[in-house]
Amino acid sequence: MSRRFRLALAALALSTVALGSCHAGARGRVLQVGSKKFTESVLLGEIATQLVRSSGIPAEHRAQLGGTQVLWNALTGGEIDVYPDYTGTLRADVLHDLTLDEAGLRRALAARGVTMSRSLGFADSYAIGMREEEAARLHIRTLSDFAKHPELALGLSEEFLDREDGWPGLRAAYHLPQTKVRAIDHDLAYRALASGKLDAIDLYTTDPEILYYKLRVLADDRGYFPDYAAVLLSRADLPARFPGAEAALARLNGAISTEQMAKLSARAKLDKEPEPEVAAGFLSMLGVHAAAPARISIAHRILRRTGEHLVLVAISLLAAILFALPLGIVAARREKLGQAILGATGVVQTIPSLALLVFMIPLLGIGAPPAIFALFLYSLLPIVRNTCTGLTDIPPSIRESAVALGLSPGARLRLIELPLASRAILAGIKTSAVLNVGTATLGAIIGAGGYGQPILTGIRLDDLSLILQGAVPAALLALLVQGLFDLGERWLVPRGLTL
Repeated sequence: MSRRFRLALAALALSTVALGSCHAGARGRVLQVGSKKFTESVLLGEIATQLVRSSGIPAEHRAQLGGTQVLWNALTGGEIDVYPDYTGTLRADVLHDLTLDEAGLRRALAARGVTMSRSLGFADSYAIGMREEEAARLHIRTLSDFAKHPELALGLSEEFLDREDGWPGLRAAYHLPQTKVRAIDHDLAYRALASGKLDAIDLYTTDPEILYYKLRVLADDRGYFPDYAAVLLSRADLPARFPGAEAALARLNGAISTEQMAKLSARAKLDKEPEPEVAAGFLSMLGVHAAAPARISIAHRILRRTGEHLVLVAISLLAAILFALPLGIVAARREKLGQAILGATGVVQTIPSLALLVFMIPLLGIGAPPAIFALFLYSLLPIVRNTCTGLTDIPPSIRESAVALGLSPGARLRLIELPLASRAILAGIKTSAVLNVGTATLGAIIGAGGYGQPILTGIRLDDLSLILQGAVPAALLALLVQGLFDLGERWLVPRGLTL
């Protein structure tokens, strides 16, 4: 390996350590509040965070972390301390026992080291909704009426499709005959319904879009859906670790009506009012002085997300280089073993990104570590394959000349083979780097930050400017990375190979 290549690796390693240190040092010992990736949950998480801060306890809101299982695993794994959920969801999707009464629910949660608050004052149930004019035309008012129309196309959120109290149970309870059922993001489903691409979607009954899009909520005339009272879940050790936090959060018990929750969601989602300000306004009505965080400029937000994104990309890429280069060398020298190595790294590349990220949560928690490890795995194939190809493409006559000169295998590799293969190796590293920049945006789903955070928020709030704040910098960073590698090739690759 050339001296220049080693210097480049050392520079990448030093910058990665510096970025990682800054990123890790940004968090102190603070209470972690989580929320799911829909507006109501984000608002409840923000309200809880500001309420805890008002009592003098440092708190951080890790917003829109995905679905129920992501938040539950994060809570029981100690990654977060508090998050909002619903009693029906806990019975069906967490404990898998719809027969539990409230006392039984509390006992089952306590056995898992989790405490449940009293109801926050409102319930947010699942429902099926249609456009008012379409439902009137077909004379559909209830789910039993809905069962008479097998031709209707449904768009259901991924979680609702798989939940015990979701589509499988609903279809069985009402003998629903619809076969045109597709998975779609909850926030995107409203736009698809309004445009006529879908006939019906699943709703949360407090969604402000119900009034905005003039939808009809179909009556659950057989009483299928359980009660979904909103509650706060917290770790049982919360009082010992953060004295006063439980008492502060108790102020939310019974404090939010269904009408209030719908109005708060409308202010955030329809009126585009920042969620921290909506939360602060609600708390002021409770007599709690909780100043919303100061607004920061777009440039500052992009700069912060750039730092988070670079941490994800740089650490995963450096680890992949250090791991994949030796694998590529082995693959080039041992044909049968090489086929196994290329096959294994190829299989990893076929795993869907979201599935791999969620799979990592029980092992590494939430945040940057699982995202970095997933990106590391995705980076291996291009580097291994190009290293192997670059070495095997060296003409036999050059290898024979090196042997004739009496060079040892290590010297041949370091002085002749790797320099000759350097162009192919760099092309593989460049491919991995550019792919990592794009794939890293998915890390926001598990709280890793980066450019994916404004993209997720923009999709949820139907805000194009927020989406562009993540998408445009990500595209520019990918172009910049490609350009830097093109410049680096002139310095790292021997001149004779670039002629």
